Amino acid sequence: MQLTTSLPRTPAPILISRFARLEIGGLARKIARAFGYNTPTDISLDEIKIPDSKLAMEATSLIEACSPVVVLNHSIRTYCFGVALARHLNIKADTEVFYLAAIMHDLGLVAPHDETEGSFELVGADAAHHFLLEQGAAQEKADLVHEAIALHSAVGIANKLEPEIQLVHYGAGIDVIGFRSEDVSAQTREAIVNAYPRHDFKKSFISLLDKQVKNKPQCHIAGHYALGFAGKIMSAPFSE
Repeated sequence: MQLTTSLPRTPAPILISRFARLEIGGLARKIARAFGYNTPTDISLDEIKIPDSKLAMEATSLIEACSPVVVLNHSIRTYCFGVALARHLNIKADTEVFYLAAIMHDLGLVAPHDETEGSFELVGADAAHHFLLEQGAAQEKADLVHEAIALHSAVGIANKLEPEIQLVHYGAGIDVIGFRSEDVSAQTREAIVNAYPRHDFKKSFISLLDKQVKNKPQCHIAGHYALGFAGKIMSAPFSE
């Protein structure tokens, strides 16, 4: 697999086009739900199994050690929402690979990686890749985790790639801005948030991204920010 080595700020016209397509797709899904079509079924937490392989536990311990609870819980919710969405859309993925990418997808936002030059997505992907290889993971597995992390905010790109990449993109999207939240039942969303509380996630996450954009004005997320991404976070269908 060819690894992503550059993740610059996306030009505004391209992002506007991609976001517009997302808005149209979301509106179409909401209209369909209003008429009772393709309604997602409830999924219990018992059905959302957190992988307990050696690699999964090591990755979880890594994030627990270096991340505040707001980032840790967001990473777990990303996995849970992705599992629920995969069920609804019948997406088949390697569960362990998806979990590894989900739990480590914001590694670039926390110390000691948050000050590293480059877009936080790629910084985190490189750190996770190195960590997995050190733990003895297969090259192919580490490479796929790298790409899922590097491209998790790549609007209009991640959704066309491998299932594991799609699910990190979708799971994080649901939790951060409510993207595709209509594809997870309200009861399932509530159960996930109750199990892994948000802890004033919106304001805390905006603060983390603000720091990235201020220190790295040409980073990938800076393009999103210029188009009002912080406002999208604040208007997500969660109370905090």
